[in-house]
Amino acid sequence: VTRSITKHNYLVLDVDDIPRVVQEAFFLASSGRPGPVLVDIPKDIQQQMAVPVWDTPMSLPGYIARLPKPPATELLEQVLRLVGESRRPVLYVGGGCAASGEELRRFVEMTGIPVTTTLMGLGNFPGDDPLSLRMLGMHGTVYANYAVDKADLLLAFGVRFDERVTGKIEAFASRAKIVHIDIDPAEIGKNKQPHVSICADVKLALQGMNALLEGSTSKKSFDFGSWQAELDQQKREFPLGYKTFDDEIQPQYAIQVLDELTKGEAIIATGVGQHQMWAAQYYTYKRPRQWLSSAGLGAMGFGLPAAAGAAVANPGITVVDIDGDGSFLMNIQELAMIRIENLPVKVFVLNNQHLGMVVQWEDRFYKANRAHTYLGNPENESEIYPDFVTIAKGFNIPAVRVTKKSEVHAAIKKMLETPGPYLLDIIVPHQEHVLPMIPSGGAFKDMILEGDGR
Repeated sequence: VTRSITKHNYLVLDVDDIPRVVQEAFFLASSGRPGPVLVDIPKDIQQQMAVPVWDTPMSLPGYIARLPKPPATELLEQVLRLVGESRRPVLYVGGGCAASGEELRRFVEMTGIPVTTTLMGLGNFPGDDPLSLRMLGMHGTVYANYAVDKADLLLAFGVRFDERVTGKIEAFASRAKIVHIDIDPAEIGKNKQPHVSICADVKLALQGMNALLEGSTSKKSFDFGSWQAELDQQKREFPLGYKTFDDEIQPQYAIQVLDELTKGEAIIATGVGQHQMWAAQYYTYKRPRQWLSSAGLGAMGFGLPAAAGAAVANPGITVVDIDGDGSFLMNIQELAMIRIENLPVKVFVLNNQHLGMVVQWEDRFYKANRAHTYLGNPENESEIYPDFVTIAKGFNIPAVRVTKKSEVHAAIKKMLETPGPYLLDIIVPHQEHVLPMIPSGGAFKDMILEGDGR
């Protein structure tokens, strides 16, 4: 049952195996490409008496033999040669670089290559850096997707060429030579054939390339000034933006205010849907693991428990769960846990009374035909349903609802100043669409830049 969602799983049938199995489980989970490991200990085994032997050796000869070796210097030199020959290079960086933020920044400092990150890679390179192109892909920025489309060299570090990034795979980075560095051999050449591939830890690869750059007698000087200028022009021409309507609260605006009031320092967790994309686009992530989101699995309800974990692990840091009303409802019972544990988790619900992302697809591709995507009460559409403020009070968590743009700034300020858990229910229009958008299976030229459900 759990095979498809774990890296490995164990069923313990002998009580004496527990020390070895637990040690192996932690080793498997944290080495190579990290992933969850399930250890299932049946009740009868749990009840047995045993004298544990703590230093039982691990028994993973096959796995350990297959762990990737440090990257070969010749390959790293080849990558740097390609960088030297290129005119329009782009770094395409993903979740695999979460442990190598410093090395990545140093590499960019020395080469001047612009950086775009995937949804999982947000924060691995600071979003406010002049060389940051922010996120690429289906709901990425115009300039990030432009850069990849026009690039002659794509440095793909710790990424998997996911369909939400590439769209139509043949058209993705079609003018570029591709360098793919990944720790998981199964990802290399899975979706896109690279010209140079290195199966290794990207941290070691970056350290190696940085050492070569720092040690080269010629002090390699790369000049990508004209390429940077071209991309800066795109940034000016196609910034992220949204329309405003009187005193209606635009969800993008609410996130911008949150970004400003937290100075871009908060840890953000999200559910899945429109609110997740807006949180990715309009909050500025500056460090790895500042952004916690269920990307590939798309698990609605991920935000609140993830934020709780972040709050426990990072005392003193503001943690905000930017959630949608649909996602929030899936794990709303965890309000009990954040109250009982007194965790300073701020729940920031962008409530549009709909499953917003499905509504957006219905509007765009299905003639606005609604299939169970309205979450309110059809008997009385003017009242907000369910009433999250009342529910939060039942959990003894302070909660406030805002319906007007003019109230947003003060409400977010109060949320951040209140100690302990807090719920802010922000009522937003359901007609709003996440833009830009490259339709599923589309290419850069198919990008949608305007329109909504109105």
